[in-house]
Amino acid sequence: MRRYPREHAYHIGLFPRDRSNNCYMCQAVKIKGFEGASPGRNIEFDPTVIGYRSDERKDFPHGDLKKQSQEAEAGLTARWGITPNLTSNFTLNPDFSQVEADAQQLDINEPFALFYPERRPFFTEGTDFFAALENIIYTRTMRDPSWGLKLTGKEGGNTIGAYVVRDEITNLIFPGSQGSSSTSLDTANTSSVFRYKRDFGSRYTVGLLGTDREAKGYFNRVYGFDLDFRFTPTNQIQLLVLGSSTKYPDETKNKFDQPSGTFSDRLISFEYDHYTRTWGWWADYEEAGSEFRADLGYYPRVGYRNVEGGLLYTWIAKPGSWWSQFRVGNDLNYFEESDGKLLNKRASLWFSYSGTMQSYLNTNGRKTREAYNNREFDLTYFQIEAGFWPTSNLQLAAYTIFGDQIDYANTRLGNRFRINPWLSYNLGKHLRLSFDHNYERMIVQDERLYTANISQLTAVYQFNVRTFFRTILQYVDYDYNPDNYTFIIDSEDRRFFTQLLFSYKINPRTVLFLGYSDNYRGSQDFELTQSNRTFFIKLGYAWVL
Repeated sequence: MRRYPREHAYHIGLFPRDRSNNCYMCQAVKIKGFEGASPGRNIEFDPTVIGYRSDERKDFPHGDLKKQSQEAEAGLTARWGITPNLTSNFTLNPDFSQVEADAQQLDINEPFALFYPERRPFFTEGTDFFAALENIIYTRTMRDPSWGLKLTGKEGGNTIGAYVVRDEITNLIFPGSQGSSSTSLDTANTSSVFRYKRDFGSRYTVGLLGTDREAKGYFNRVYGFDLDFRFTPTNQIQLLVLGSSTKYPDETKNKFDQPSGTFSDRLISFEYDHYTRTWGWWADYEEAGSEFRADLGYYPRVGYRNVEGGLLYTWIAKPGSWWSQFRVGNDLNYFEESDGKLLNKRASLWFSYSGTMQSYLNTNGRKTREAYNNREFDLTYFQIEAGFWPTSNLQLAAYTIFGDQIDYANTRLGNRFRINPWLSYNLGKHLRLSFDHNYERMIVQDERLYTANISQLTAVYQFNVRTFFRTILQYVDYDYNPDNYTFIIDSEDRRFFTQLLFSYKINPRTVLFLGYSDNYRGSQDFELTQSNRTFFIKLGYAWVL
C-alpha cells in the first residue's frame, strides 16, 4: 500500500479495503508464482569495532573534566535465515548504545515510570512476533547486554519468538496502585522471553507467553496464554491471562517495602471491539493483583481493577469535499483498588476532524473523580491536538491540556496548563529542521507551584543517500516555587544535552559513525556547568554469504 499525502491523504493499494471488515490481512491478495523458488543461504556476519572516551567532572560542579574511561571493543552480530520464514540472530559484546537520543519527557508531577520507545535494532527487528494485549515485553529494561540470542519466524499457522540476553545491570520498577518507584542493581542477570502463537484459520489465534529474569538472590517469572478471536468481520475478542512469581534480594525488599520470600499474583485483560466503517463500540476489563510483577515488561501499575466502555460514530466525506472525516465519541472508565476502594472514575466526550492540507483536530473533555493518598479530587480538564501541512516542506502541530490536576507531591488540587508545539521544516533537498517544545505551569492555592520548559532542536544535513550529519540539542529548565511546597526543594533544575553524529551507511549494517555527546547541569547554586562528555567511533561491516 502506498500513502499519497497531498491536499488530502490517499491510500493506493493492490486491493480494495472493506472498512467494515477489521481483518486487514484477510482481505489481502495472495501473491502467486513463487513455487519452486530456491532461497539463498541467508547467512550474515556483522563484525563491529567501537572506540570511545568519556570525561567526567568528579567533584561536580567544581574541578576539571578528567578522563573517566577510554576503551576499544570488538563485537559480532550474526544472522541466519534457517528457512525463508525462520530467522535466528546472535550478538556478542554488541554496541547497544543508541545513536539517536530519546526525546525528553516532562517528569514533574508524574507518579508512574515513563515509557520510552525501543530503538536498538536487535530488539526492534521482529517486534510483531512478541506483541500481546499488554506491554508484558519491554526491552528497554535490558540496559547493558553482553550477548544475546534470538529466534523469530512463522511457519504455516505457527508463530514463534524467543530470545535470551545476558544483561550486566538489573533495572527494576516497583509498581503500585497509585505510583511506582525504581532502582538499578549492580548485578548481572539472564533475561529470557518465549512467545508462541497458533492460527486456526484466518480469524482465530491462541498464544503462549513466558518471560524469566534470573540474578543472584532475585528472579521474576511471568507465564500465561492469550486469545485473539475475530469471530465476525466487525467483532473481535482478545483475552490475556498471566501469572507471575517473584523474589527480591533482602536488601532490595527492605529498602523498597516489597513482599518477603517468593510471592505470586495474576493479571487478566479482556477487550471486545466492534468496528464498522461508521460505528464503533468497545468494552474492556482488566485486573492486576498487587503482587503481580512483569520485570521484563512495562507495567508500573498493579493492585487494581478497571472497567471501560465507549462508543463512536464516523462521518466520511464524498470525493471533492473540503473535509475528509469527522468523528464523535465518548467513553466511561472506572478504576478501583483490589480491595474495592476508588482509584479513578472518568467520563469523556471527544471530537475529531481531518481534512484539507493534511489538517487534523482532536478535542477531548474529561470529568474525573480520582483518589490519591487517602483523598478524593474532582477534576475537569480538556485536551486539544491540531496540526496541518501547509506546504510540501513544512509541518506544524500543537498539543495542549488544561484544567484541574492533582499536585501529587503535596496531595492537593491544582490547575495545570501544558502546551507542546512542534514543527518540521525542509530547507531544500538536504537540510531538515525539527523543533519540539514542552511548556507546563502548575498553580496550587492561587500560587505558582512550578514552571517547566523542555526544548529540543534536531538538524539533519543529508549530503547524499548514504551520508548525513545530525545535531540534537535538548534544554530542560524546571523553575520551582519552594514556598508553595510542603517539603524542602531547590528552586532551579536546569540541564543541557548535545549530541553530534556523522553517519556513513552503505547499508544498514555496513556503517561508520563518528559521534560526540555531553551534559550540562545547573541549579539555584551554580550556572550551567559541563558534567561529562563522550567521543565515540563505530565501524560495522555486513558480510553476507
